[in-house]
Amino acid sequence: MKTIVLLIGLACVAAGLLWIGQGLGVIAWPRESFMINDIEWTWYGAGLALVGAVMIVLSRR
Repeated sequence: MKTIVLLIGLACVAAGLLWIGQGLGVIAWPRESFMINDIEWTWYGAGLALVGAVMIVLSRR
């Protein structure tokens, strides 16, 4: 169970960082993405990354 929570947490952190990068316009991939340069997605990404970090910490206990 801990391994599953760890893997989901890592996936959440990775997706969150991608969303942050797209929201800030740092990552322009894919080019057609509606998320690029939209600051709202930066906040969504930060929230998802935070949830993922909490899951990682909890899986290590």
